[in-house]
Amino acid sequence: MDYIKIRFGNDLDQLSAEFKRNIEEMFRSMSPRFTCTECSWTPPMDIYETPNEIVVLAEIAGVKKEDLDIEINAKAVKIIGKRYEMPRDKSATYRLAEIQCGRFERILFMPVPINTEKATAAYQDGMLHITLAKQPADKPHKISISEE
Repeated sequence: MDYIKIRFGNDLDQLSAEFKRNIEEMFRSMSPRFTCTECSWTPPMDIYETPNEIVVLAEIAGVKKEDLDIEINAKAVKIIGKRYEMPRDKSATYRLAEIQCGRFERILFMPVPINTEKATAAYQDGMLHITLAKQPADKPHKISISEE
């Protein structure tokens, strides 16, 4: 049985952006000349959880450390960066051009609250590794009742 994908809401801007991206990918596969000057891409990421922390791994080879920004709050992590286009040989005929360039931005919502004071990030060999400590669960505090 085939299923039909249905979208609810008034998110025409996102649909327009997806349509534009699909058209651009179609033309990019035919020739790299048909790409926009400011490409937008989405790097692949993994998120996993241990008993004490949440770890985010982002594959962003070719992005310089100084072109990365990470913003966090108790509920989400925002990763912003830019990969510059590599110089292309003007005399070459490209048969495949899949390496994407330009600005990217990802907002990842966390499954549990995180302690922003204990967050760390490292970048090595094209992998961004963010470690987020989970916020300890609130323990109930008993108070005594006095007589008036």
